[in-house]
Amino acid sequence: MVHRRRAAAGATRDTVLRLLFFGTPAFAVPTLERLLAGPHPVVAAITQPDRPRGRGQRQSPSPVAAAAEHAGIPALRTERVGVPAFVEQLRGFAADLGVVVAFGQFLPRPVRELPRAGFLINAHASLLPRHRGAAPIAWAILAGDAETGISVMRVDREMDAGPVAGVRRTAIGSDETTGALEHRLAQLAADAIEEAVARAAAEQLHWTEQDPTRVTFAPKITMEDARLDWREPATALARRVRAMAPRPGAWTTWDGERLRILQCRALPAAAAPDLGAAPGTVRVGSGAAPLRIATGDGWLEPLVLQRAGGKPLDRADFQRGRGLPDGARLGAT
Repeated sequence: MVHRRRAAAGATRDTVLRLLFFGTPAFAVPTLERLLAGPHPVVAAITQPDRPRGRGQRQSPSPVAAAAEHAGIPALRTERVGVPAFVEQLRGFAADLGVVVAFGQFLPRPVRELPRAGFLINAHASLLPRHRGAAPIAWAILAGDAETGISVMRVDREMDAGPVAGVRRTAIGSDETTGALEHRLAQLAADAIEEAVARAAAEQLHWTEQDPTRVTFAPKITMEDARLDWREPATALARRVRAMAPRPGAWTTWDGERLRILQCRALPAAAAPDLGAAPGTVRVGSGAAPLRIATGDGWLEPLVLQRAGGKPLDRADFQRGRGLPDGARLGAT
């Protein structure tokens, strides 16, 4: 049943919508909490099953499941949301609209068209049609984009290809990592979804089809994506370090082991001229850049490093231990 809020004489009566929320990671929690505090009841949260998490790898609920249970609403776990019995379970909630934020499963047509509205809305962390896919934040940093944002789109069969109802933009900071940008975009997603749900309640959602000529893709990040190729310019390598922080962490090899570089800055060649240094060569000295690595153009100055099996250490502490020697060649096979 659709309910309408009472309004003062002459005011518009907006529909009160019963919402289903689909989400899994911490990125989705601010949106769920915003909706729970709003006028439209969230009747259930659908999320991935409990997984081994943390250092002890103990079975734990997803962040969305934990937030839903704390709020006292049903948290439904499923490996396959499109199983007919599960779709029927969802039908029993008589939802008017579905909201999706980083759910992590394909949503088949019976689920997409289940709510009374006939569709689900999704907050995607990019300026669609740019960076469709699982890792839009990291790929925006890797590409050197000046800005990104949240696109509220209708969920369609093709991933992230549905028409867009609204966009929130934000600049990408020159030193911003994926972790920091993800935190900001999670809050922006909450703002964007809150506005979109209000517009849906007032029947004022308007859709714009995506331009297929401007589509780019942002697939799931692999460990190979995080590898540092020292032949690249220092500026590109610094972007890769930022894009891979905090996880999985940009890495190279040294002395037969994997070495992660978690924070750095790019230096121009003029800052430390050494025409004979091959890409990947370590220089240790004093002055403004006491530890630096030669690249295809300029130098990379590592600020936080982590040896395999060790803790992240700032440059000074790392060098006080078994540090990098002058002349070492990183990434050599």
